[in-house]
Amino acid sequence: MAADLPKPDPAAAIAAIRDARPPATDRFTYLTILEANLCVEVLPALNEILQDAELTQEIGWDLVFNLVNLPGSETCLETIARLGNPREVILKVLETLELLHIDSQNGDDGEEPPTAASVTKETKFITLLGMLAILHKRIKTRYPSRFLAQTLQTVHNTYLPNQSMTASVINLVHSLSGRRRPALPSRKSSINVANPDQDGDASKNAPDPEADKEDGEDPAENAMQQKLLLSFATCILEIYTSAHDLAWAARLLEFYIPERLVPRRQTLMAAFREEQELLERDAIVGQLVALITDLGLSSYTTGFLKKLTDGPISNNPLSVESPRGPDGIALSTGGCISLIAYWVFSATIFDANQQPRPQINLFPEHLALLEKFLSDDPETQIDKSLGTIEALVTIGLWLQSNDRIYAAPSTTPVGKPKSTDDSTSDFMKYVHLTTLIALYHPRIHVRNAASTLAGLVLHADPSEEDRLRILYDLLENCMFASLKAQAITWLRKEIIAASASKTPAQQPASSPEADTITPPTPTASIFTTSQAIETVQYVVFPNLNSLRTQDAAELVEFLGQNTPFVLQAVNFGLFLWGGAGKWAHVLPDNADATVKERWLEPLVDALDRVQKSIEGGELEGEELGSLRFDLDVLGERLRRLEIAEGFKAAETT
Repeated sequence: MAADLPKPDPAAAIAAIRDARPPATDRFTYLTILEANLCVEVLPALNEILQDAELTQEIGWDLVFNLVNLPGSETCLETIARLGNPREVILKVLETLELLHIDSQNGDDGEEPPTAASVTKETKFITLLGMLAILHKRIKTRYPSRFLAQTLQTVHNTYLPNQSMTASVINLVHSLSGRRRPALPSRKSSINVANPDQDGDASKNAPDPEADKEDGEDPAENAMQQKLLLSFATCILEIYTSAHDLAWAARLLEFYIPERLVPRRQTLMAAFREEQELLERDAIVGQLVALITDLGLSSYTTGFLKKLTDGPISNNPLSVESPRGPDGIALSTGGCISLIAYWVFSATIFDANQQPRPQINLFPEHLALLEKFLSDDPETQIDKSLGTIEALVTIGLWLQSNDRIYAAPSTTPVGKPKSTDDSTSDFMKYVHLTTLIALYHPRIHVRNAASTLAGLVLHADPSEEDRLRILYDLLENCMFASLKAQAITWLRKEIIAASASKTPAQQPASSPEADTITPPTPTASIFTTSQAIETVQYVVFPNLNSLRTQDAAELVEFLGQNTPFVLQAVNFGLFLWGGAGKWAHVLPDNADATVKERWLEPLVDALDRVQKSIEGGELEGEELGSLRFDLDVLGERLRRLEIAEGFKAAETT
């Protein structure tokens, strides 16, 4: 109904639509009269008129758009769905859904507060999907999948991943699949949406006036329709998990490494148990996974996994026209990955023992999935697939925690060069890809989880030489200071872990009152000898003498770009030289003097000049921003390193 039309007088409007009903007027005239007199007050009378199945078959489809924009019209629309010509009404419903989609693309998202004279897009969507559930059951044709494919594609295009619209989609698929589960909401959710197909009276449905005269559906139709619905459900799961922060990876980390939790701060595990919005997210995902299970995807098969690892990424499989049989209908790649992530996550966090476990390993299957999504323009791919990427991290954490590294040893072990022409190991590829997630994913807890996964997989590499090569590659070639800083952290952990892993017989004697284990004397491990530091010292502590010729503004730019890396290098220096010779056995000869001259002294000089420029007013506070705090921390650490025992010894030498 046009927004600028005057509101009709209710009594006169009711009289007009009753008096003018055919045969008093022809169909087209009557539709014009209905449109002119539509208002909330006439809806009960209109619903009575629409009980005339013959009339509703003639005009019902043409009322859909105007009625769906009118508050309280759900009963009339249900009547049209039950009595109107199902083929024509379906087309009108899909057209109306597409108009909603166009409005959303134009910026009209329907989020304004509803009034008595308005209907939100969410309500319209739910009402129209309720009609579709009824209409599709009424169509009697030899090839109903042709109608279903168009409907699912349109719903997919117009769906917005909020809770109510997702619940409506779940109701639709339940109705069309013929499977009945307990209606939403679950006991943990406050979501409740109309479901006229389930709650209404199907005995009121009129027969299809254009029913095919042939005997029943084509025998292959049931499989076609089930595969279409399964494909659609995986698409919805992908959209929902990318739109909502489900914190799967972060919650797994809280479960696997509880000692990292911050005291007196609410954990994500607790938040998802206590906050209603988060409870609803888990409940909706659980409903989607249950729906996918009902549709036949309840376990891992060789074909399912092979399509994920070897096949192309399928973002919108419903857009394929005229698929040749059920096998020609693909599933959403991101949706399937999210499904696997939910299976392993719920099996761990919810102790859902009935959930299947993937028969895959980090190498080669999980690496293949990472390469599929991250090898080409990773920043864009991550931004387009937030939920899928977090799902990949979740699966990786589960595989690593369950020691699913690789299927079986081979003549060329994973982690070592495959040939003289290929020095990039699978472990190096894996760490590289997971650090890209740690760099580009917008959700901080996903970045942290990806960084943790990269470090765990690095440490699982059976080849020490390969681990050191990966660290060197990150430190030399990575352009991002935060990742180079992380590489230094991993290097430090490798040194500590190598020392702690020695048997008691290899441990040197320590005093009874010592509260820590004295590091072992050098052994065959490259991380307990000077080999590791000798390899990386010029990329951890690069020559910074060029800073001496830069002015204050240039120094601020350098520090702003490199502070995370520089600060972590200073911390590493304190680790190596600040313990009264505790780690002397891992230091190359004269490393202290070399690092002091080419790295520490230029850095101290640069920071002093920046501080003087700040004090002298040459640099404004706004130019420094958050860097001011980092510079204070860096200055304090540098002062501690300057007086460390190792460097004091270098001065006397």
